[in-house]
Amino acid sequence: MAQAYSNDLRRKLLEAQEQGRGTLEELAEEFGVSLGYAKKISAALRRTGRMERTEQRHGRINQVTPLVQERLREWLRQQPDRTLAELQRQLREQRHVSLSIPRLWVVLRQMKLRLKKSRSTPRSRTRRKTGSAARLGGRR
Repeated sequence: MAQAYSNDLRRKLLEAQEQGRGTLEELAEEFGVSLGYAKKISAALRRTGRMERTEQRHGRINQVTPLVQERLREWLRQQPDRTLAELQRQLREQRHVSLSIPRLWVVLRQMKLRLKKSRSTPRSRTRRKTGSAARLGGRR
C-alpha cells in the first residue's frame, strides 16, 4: 500500500511555491512528486490555509462511551425490567445520546447484560411447530 508523503515534504514544496521558486510543474519535478499531487496540496492550502495534511477519520464517533455504559448499568440495577424503548428515551433525554433500539440491544449484549426471562410467566399455549411445517413457515 502506498505511503502518504510526509508533512515536511509537503511544507517544503508549498513554501517553495510561496517564495516563487518555480511553477508547480517545476517544483513537482524538483521534489519528486506528481503534478497532480502538487496541484492538490496547493489547492488545499488555498482552501484551508494549512500546510499540514489533516488526519483522516474512519467511521462514526461512537456515542456509547464508558460513561454512557455505566449509566445504563445503573438504570438497570435500579429497575431491571426496563424496556429497550424506556432505556432509549432516557438516554435521549438525560445523556443526549440517540441510539436505535437494535443498536441499544447490541450495546447491552456487548456489556454482557442479557434480557431476563420471567420464570413466573406461564408457558405459551401455542404448540411449537416441528418437521416440515416449521421449515415451510407454518404452511402444509
